[in-house]
Amino acid sequence: MKTIVVSAVNIRKGGTLTILRDCLLYLSTLPKNEFRVVALVHRKELAFYPDIEYLEFPDTLKSWGRRLWCEYVTMYGVSKHLGPIDLWLSLHDTTPRVKAKRQAVYCQTSFPFLKWKWKDLKYDFKIVLFSLLTKYAYKVNITRNRYIVVQAQWLREGFSRMFNLSEDRFVVFPPNLQVEKPVEKAIDHNKGYVFLFAATPDAHKNFETLCEAVRMLEQRVGKKRFSVIVTISGEENRYARSLKAVYGHIDSLQMVGFLSKTELKECYQTVDCLVFPSRIETWGLPISEFAVYGKPMLLADLPYAYEAAAGCEKVGLFNPESPSDLAHKMECLIKRDGDVLETLPENILRAPYARTWEELFSILMEE
Repeated sequence: MKTIVVSAVNIRKGGTLTILRDCLLYLSTLPKNEFRVVALVHRKELAFYPDIEYLEFPDTLKSWGRRLWCEYVTMYGVSKHLGPIDLWLSLHDTTPRVKAKRQAVYCQTSFPFLKWKWKDLKYDFKIVLFSLLTKYAYKVNITRNRYIVVQAQWLREGFSRMFNLSEDRFVVFPPNLQVEKPVEKAIDHNKGYVFLFAATPDAHKNFETLCEAVRMLEQRVGKKRFSVIVTISGEENRYARSLKAVYGHIDSLQMVGFLSKTELKECYQTVDCLVFPSRIETWGLPISEFAVYGKPMLLADLPYAYEAAAGCEKVGLFNPESPSDLAHKMECLIKRDGDVLETLPENILRAPYARTWEELFSILMEE
C-alpha cells in the first residue's frame, strides 16, 4: 500500500480551498486497498471526504512563528510517525522538512514576480511583504521536491530562472475551469459602449490606470458614449476609498460593488468589452470566464494575459502603466475601430503538464 500525504494546514478560503477540495475529492476515489491518503488541514470540516485520514492543525495560523515551527519542525515528526511515505504534496507554496520517498509543492501565488510600488505600502503593506518574502519562502528546501506544480507556463519559466532549476522540474497544471456556455443576450447600444473590470479592491489590481483612462476618455468623446463598470463600491478598504475620493465624481465610472456569480454572469452577457489592467495574476480567472462570449477584451500586456486569453480573437493589449494607451484603445472600440484588436496564439504546453488531478498524481508518483 502506498501512502500519500497532502499538507494544507494554512488553507481556509478562496481559490486555495477550492484546490484543496478538488485534490482530496480525487484522492478519495482511489482504491482503498492500494492507497492510504492523509490530509493535514486547518479544520477537516473545510474539506471532508470519505476514506481520508485527517490531522488537524487549528493553531498554526495564530502567528508566523507557529507556522514556521509547524512547517520545519512539527512536520518532520509527523512524517516519521506516518512513514513510510511515498509522496508528500504541500499545497501551500512552502516545502517542509519531512521524511518521504518523494516530495512535491504546489506554488499558487505569483507575488514573487510583482513589481511593487512605494504607494503599495500606503494601501496594503502586506502585498509588498508577500512580494519580498514569498521568493525566499519558496526557495527554502525547494530542491527537495521532485516536482514543483504551477498553474501557467509563464510561472514555470519565471521560477526556473529565479531558482536556477530545470524547467523539467515544473509541472504545469492549469486551473480546471468549469465555464458554462453563454446565453445569448441582446446588448442595449442606446446605453453607449460598456466596459467592465471585475476584480477585488487590491492595490495590485491597478484600478487607477483604468480610472485615469476613463477621465481622459470623457474629455475626448464625452460622457454619453460609454460607461465603465468596476466591481468595487469605493468603501471596502483604504485603496478603494482613495479611488473613490479621486475618481468618484466621474459620471462614466460606475462603482457597483461586489457582484455575486449570478450577477457577474449577467454582466458578462450585457457589456461590450472586458478591461483587465491588473499588474500581476497567477492566471486571471475573469479573462477565461469572459473569453467564451467572444467579445473584445483589453488586457494588460503581461504574461498571465497571454495564457488566460490564448486563442482568443478579439484582444487588445495595453501598457498597464499607461492610462493614455488604454484610453486610446478604449476610444477605438467606442468608435467601432477594431484595428487595435488581434488574435492571440494558442497556448501549447510543454511536458511535463497535466490537465486533471489523475494526470498530475500519475506524474508525481512515477518512479
